[in-house]
Amino acid sequence: MNQKEFLELVSPFKDKLFRLAKRLLVSTEEAEDATQEVLIKLWNNKAKIPTYKNVEAFSMTMTKNYCYDKLKSKQSQNLKIVHSNYEDKQVGVQKQVELNDSLQWVEKIMEQLPEQQRLIVQLRDIEAYDFDEISKILDMNPTAIRVALSRARKTIREKLTNTHNYGIK
Repeated sequence: MNQKEFLELVSPFKDKLFRLAKRLLVSTEEAEDATQEVLIKLWNNKAKIPTYKNVEAFSMTMTKNYCYDKLKSKQSQNLKIVHSNYEDKQVGVQKQVELNDSLQWVEKIMEQLPEQQRLIVQLRDIEAYDFDEISKILDMNPTAIRVALSRARKTIREKLTNTHNYGIK
């Protein structure tokens, strides 16, 4: 595999690797470093790439594991989810303020979710992976993923509804 073939292979999903790393590490710089490290590992093992069933899922797993190792090495227990992918430039100022407020509430609620649920919501609802891919990335049973996702969504929905109906809790 030459450099051009490698770049054609990884280009479609390298942004997903970065977003997952950013979700776990929070820092943009650390997420960029993590993404680069994973891509370097892939490049260094490019001879093995044809043996992988799904290079993207394998890369996402590598990114997840690298980020966990990075967090463990720093003795960091404060994982935060910061998500700003949603930008709709066609809406009015009032609507934009409402959307930003709702997103901030969802981010705060997601920060309170168990780590596994946060990852599943990130991979399914934000990155749009299917259950089989998430199963491979997280090494979990697809049924367990569906249950965790359902619980996470229910928690987000209930807390968001309570917040908007009863004020700040």
